[in-house]
Amino acid sequence: MLITSARNDHVKAARLVREGKDRSLLFVEGERLVADCLASGLEVPMAFHLPESSPGGVALLEELRRRGALLLSTSPEVLATLSDTVTQQGIIVLARRREVAAAAFWENLPDCPLLVALDRVQDPGNLGTLLRTAEAAGAHGVITLAGTADPFSPKVLRAAMGSAFRLPLLTGLTASELLKAAAAHELRTYAAAGGASAGYRDMDWTGPALLLLGNEGRRLDPALLAACDFPVRIPISPAVESLNVAAAAAVLLFEAAH
Repeated sequence: MLITSARNDHVKAARLVREGKDRSLLFVEGERLVADCLASGLEVPMAFHLPESSPGGVALLEELRRRGALLLSTSPEVLATLSDTVTQQGIIVLARRREVAAAAFWENLPDCPLLVALDRVQDPGNLGTLLRTAEAAGAHGVITLAGTADPFSPKVLRAAMGSAFRLPLLTGLTASELLKAAAAHELRTYAAAGGASAGYRDMDWTGPALLLLGNEGRRLDPALLAACDFPVRIPISPAVESLNVAAAAAVLLFEAAH
């Protein structure tokens, strides 16, 4: 059966997921991201696809069918109304969101972890790029504080290119909860701060480390900055006011992980 109406109940339910109104599921679009989603072991109850798929799409549909997903053939016009991208990707799946409990997040860390905490980072592109960078640098997990964008929104998932499925994520902490946990796990806390006296290359990054990164415009919460062990700066040309938070994260994380 071909879905030809945007008022179809399944389509309306998927739209709620795309818009962030149903956070029990993830809205995953495009062959590459769907493949990453399946490789990560997420449960996928439903998939929308064009009547004719590419060879890669056919292979994905066969795997989804094997896993028991409901496959919904959808007209190009209806799939376009559901899509979150300018260019239609041909396949959209709804996957079960994998929530990590705080206790499990902390218990599963290695003896000498490298973690990142994000304070009110709101741009989805920045957040997704940052997640991808954190995984690439070898970070063991990312913590998002209250006020940070949803790391599982469609735009963040696309920018993260699969990293959001693989990287341990702990979401929604308050600043006080973060600081209490950092102390309990004997983490050295480092904060990116343009006015810091010490440069990032002057730091000893060995040992358990937590890197704090702040909002794109307002930067890190002053209370968090005051509580951190080591404020650090990235020396940049005087003509440039600041670095994008994702670019700053790349510089600091690869230095910390060296």
